[in-house]
Amino acid sequence: MNHRHLLLSLAVATSLLSLSACKKEPTPATGTAGTQAPSGETADQFVARVNEEYRKAFPEMTAAQWLSSTYINDDSQLIAAKANERSLAQLNAWIEQAKQYEGKEMSPQTARAIQLLKLMTAMPAPKDPAKLTELTQIATRMEGMYGAGSYCTGNGDAKKCRQLGDLEDVLRHNRDYDAQLDAWQGWHTISQPMRKDYTRFVELVNEGAHEMGFADTGEMWRSGYDMTPAEISAETDRLWGQVKPLYEQLHCYARTKLETKYGADKGHVAGNMLPAHLMGNMWQQDWGNLWDMLQPYQNAGSLDITGALEAQYQQDLAAELTKHPGERSSSQISQIEHDAQLAVAKQMTERAQDFYMSLGMQKLPESYWTKTQFIKPRDRDVVCHASAWDMNMAGDVRTKMCIKPNEEDFTTIYHELGHIYYDLAYNKQPPLFQNGAHDGFHEAIGDTIVLAMTPKYLQSIGLVGEQQQSKEALINAQMRMALAKVSFLPFGLMIDRWRWGVFDGSIKPGDYNKAWWELKAKYQGVAPVAARGEEFFDAGAKYHVPGNTPYTRYFLSHVLQFQFYKALCDSAGYKGPLYECSFYGNKAAGAKFQAMLDKGASQPWQKTLKELTGGEKMDASAVLEYFAPLQEWLKQQNEGQTCGWQASGATAAAPAKPEAPKKG
Repeated sequence: MNHRHLLLSLAVATSLLSLSACKKEPTPATGTAGTQAPSGETADQFVARVNEEYRKAFPEMTAAQWLSSTYINDDSQLIAAKANERSLAQLNAWIEQAKQYEGKEMSPQTARAIQLLKLMTAMPAPKDPAKLTELTQIATRMEGMYGAGSYCTGNGDAKKCRQLGDLEDVLRHNRDYDAQLDAWQGWHTISQPMRKDYTRFVELVNEGAHEMGFADTGEMWRSGYDMTPAEISAETDRLWGQVKPLYEQLHCYARTKLETKYGADKGHVAGNMLPAHLMGNMWQQDWGNLWDMLQPYQNAGSLDITGALEAQYQQDLAAELTKHPGERSSSQISQIEHDAQLAVAKQMTERAQDFYMSLGMQKLPESYWTKTQFIKPRDRDVVCHASAWDMNMAGDVRTKMCIKPNEEDFTTIYHELGHIYYDLAYNKQPPLFQNGAHDGFHEAIGDTIVLAMTPKYLQSIGLVGEQQQSKEALINAQMRMALAKVSFLPFGLMIDRWRWGVFDGSIKPGDYNKAWWELKAKYQGVAPVAARGEEFFDAGAKYHVPGNTPYTRYFLSHVLQFQFYKALCDSAGYKGPLYECSFYGNKAAGAKFQAMLDKGASQPWQKTLKELTGGEKMDASAVLEYFAPLQEWLKQQNEGQTCGWQASGATAAAPAKPEAPKKG
């Protein structure tokens, strides 16, 4: 679930990447950070000037950020930090200038623009120039630490170093208990050096938020939803309450399967929690990689998308090899493999583009195909975390990924292109309105398309074979989607619950890791199998923490995407069960979707939501409608099992007997 990319100062009013974090945020403009507005300037004139200055300076900032993510070295980090420093100084100047209009008469659009201006960064900077410099250096350093992070074992010629992608492959494919534990623990060593930087980072952004009139950075983040900070907190609790029973059933089923695979002593952790390293994903946010273990029915229509994509790669590799007959050096073979990887990555992206175009949306610009980072380069460190970038508000759009031929990356491409099509749609709006209706909207666009990737659609594009129309095939399809969508919901909530506590001081620096695992236990029901003391900084092993990307957007998007999907299915005139709907090729649904994208952040999200769905409230009932067959099936499978979990002792958890929570 990549997720939207909020790099350094990038705007909280827009949205971040993964499935994974992923939308490159509009950034405050660089320029002369004067604190005095022109004499006699009206509020309308002020907003017009800010929009113009922002638009002009935007490409310089995004270019610096792009370089620092795709060429990680000291030079690119320096350039990014300095560009970021200038942009934050300019933003502070604009916010200072805007104060003179408080309480004055102005148009609703101008008032909205000024409000969005105040929320334009997730990284509020102190006014003190020395502290501003320190903040941008820390932010850039943490980003680089994550991007270049690797886990090394052995010495000398036997030394072996693996980066995130290699370690994720172990969790994805290797079912050896100890190999998975080694990979999981190995990646979590890369964040230990960040802890001191992050502690100071929190002090600095809180100072910046306080100077802007907020109690702390968390309160500022929660102010970007056209409701009060307290209201959005309560809203997320209400939505979680709607979906929690479904998650608990999936959790119970997964635990039973893990115990079958690894034995009762290793298949769960004390309190009936799931072992963190066995969930097929570094952060336990997507359980789709456990399909081999969790697939309900073995012979009910294959949904082996990864197998089909790997076969496509082998075909591309064979084609590349025929271009280079005869003896080949190891360097030539590596290059041939690289070329085949690039070919299949582009084919996967073209397939995703085809879905959007089938709805009547435009073809991606030619520059997208020449400037995008599709795969990991052979010669340098890059941030592989999937992200979508609008470079100039005028059509230079790109994605940045390290695509591999597997289902997870395939669906991530559809997700990332959702950001891109949103960017292209609202490029006609003034810069301050070039954003999602709220940040959860940005994340939900591409995922709405992913929901429409039904087995019939996948069959139509040749990725899966003939699909049986049976109860077993339906449950398989529902499980495939639930392992990505339902498993994510509590994770989408807990990251910002942790950061809100860090920002407001209720979680002290000396308890960072303890609180992280307490929240993982409370919401996800997962735990480490060995103690994770305060010598670790496990939050930093998730991109969005060092990258300072607000995360509540992802939780909200996982509710909204089902609302959007249901509304588009209705627009397409679809009448059957919700889970069978694909609006691929439907121009009426496409027009309705496009109309929403065009609005950007120009009006309160409640109005935008109503125009698409007919209602003004976020609501998880479409999630429950979609997964109704699976929820019923899971209850039957879990009958007689001890479901639920007890979240005590998560930081020092070890395998133990279940402690008999409630039946369910």
